[in-house]
Amino acid sequence: MSGRHLICAPLAAAILTTSASAAGSPDDALIGRWRTQERGGVVEIHRCGQALCGRVVDGTPLRANPDQRDIRNGDEALRSRRLMGLRILDGFTGGPREWKGGPLYDPNSGDGAKSGYLTLADRDTLKVKGCIAVFLCRTQTWTRLR
Repeated sequence: MSGRHLICAPLAAAILTTSASAAGSPDDALIGRWRTQERGGVVEIHRCGQALCGRVVDGTPLRANPDQRDIRNGDEALRSRRLMGLRILDGFTGGPREWKGGPLYDPNSGDGAKSGYLTLADRDTLKVKGCIAVFLCRTQTWTRLR
């Protein structure tokens, strides 16, 4: 191998490594704040260990009363939890277009789902699907906040 090839190989490897890390992980496409379909809700999707999770960070009712509680929860013991900061998405992995995980929780209805999917329809549109059984699912469309 010529000396020129010995110099070019490390340079090419450095360029490839830099561009791969600049692109980030597939999870980076979901990280951020998303407006939900109901009541002006905002959920922040963030890393939690090796997975992604989401917590409530805003909503029309929360602006009026930031101390709101999880009063619609079917479990009486959980009804005293504050909605602000409440984790509603847990343990999602996958990507780059679809993540699977769960559980999911809807504080507006008090309904929960053991499993679900997050599907990135486009850069600013997220389909959030929660399933209580194989064919018993509900989907919401969330939009990215800038």
